Amino acid sequence: MFYRANTRIVVVGGVKIGGNSPISVQSMTKTDTSDIAATINQILELYNAGCDIVRVAVPDDKAAESLKDIVKKSPLPVVADIHFNYRLALTALESGVAKIRLNPGNLSDANAVKEVATLAKKLGVPIRIGVNGGSAKRETKTGDTESRAEELLKNAEYHMRLLTDLDFTDIVVSLKASDVATTISANKLFAEKYDFPLHIGLTEAGTPPAGLIKSTIAISDILRLNIGNTIRVSLTANPVEEVVAGIEMLKSLKLRRGGINYISCPTCGRCDVDLLKIANFLKEELSNIDVKLQKEHKEITIAVMGCEVNGPGEAKDADYGVACGNGSGIIFERGNKIKRVKEENISSELLAIIKEK
Repeated sequence: MFYRANTRIVVVGGVKIGGNSPISVQSMTKTDTSDIAATINQILELYNAGCDIVRVAVPDDKAAESLKDIVKKSPLPVVADIHFNYRLALTALESGVAKIRLNPGNLSDANAVKEVATLAKKLGVPIRIGVNGGSAKRETKTGDTESRAEELLKNAEYHMRLLTDLDFTDIVVSLKASDVATTISANKLFAEKYDFPLHIGLTEAGTPPAGLIKSTIAISDILRLNIGNTIRVSLTANPVEEVVAGIEMLKSLKLRRGGINYISCPTCGRCDVDLLKIANFLKEELSNIDVKLQKEHKEITIAVMGCEVNGPGEAKDADYGVACGNGSGIIFERGNKIKRVKEENISSELLAIIKEK
């Protein structure tokens, strides 16, 4: 497991953020929070996908009043997302949420923040100062990357002063824009000055694949600078896709251990089996095992290769694999040839071997 260093530790419902803690993956429900059943169902989907922390929108009193039931039924720590109305934060805190997110761009009244911080401190609940490029207060009209990054930092610093002046230091900070360069620069500026843990991501990234590509560039660049303690991939998509993307990003950067590492070739004119069908079948059927291995911090590699060029070598290096050709496939287990099977039996045979182990 890879660890971040040189930040304080903030505990969110048992999940440690900062210090030498593993990087956690977050997402946000996209249901009407007042619909308790729908929200819990989505939280369970996120939990089963490997999510560590979940955030819910709290736009009104009805949503805030639903939090008590949601918190009780959620297997994940619940974060209340608060904008404009600080009283919703008070209700959320009284409902037992694990963290409050406040947006300095639309909730900056000192007295309001003081009231929230006072109750949060009493209950031992951390606050995330969530700076968002779309709502951040701007002092200049300059649109260059550094100027925008500095403005995001100033927005965060204003709220940090409000909280630290009250001796409240249980703080997580995020500085997100929809622009990749601005987001990277803002997080670098913050990390050079402060030791509060950082929640990182790209806001309003859009739909996949473009949104996923932009998010990956921003988040991975920040992580490679040894910055960032918890991540959220924000996509206009099912939130489970956000969790899967976040986990795969961390695994690819060797920042998270566990789960299934899939190796499959892109296929070409040499491939004469339906490799996409085989690969997709295995990934879907093994999804539960993937999450189980993630939780246990164990990992296996599965190779699905379409022809004889790279297939045998890659499959032999994997824990389990198949090298296909001529309408059939040779199944390997840790370098040992198990059997040759017809194309129509590759998926079921390989699946059975993996599951019985």
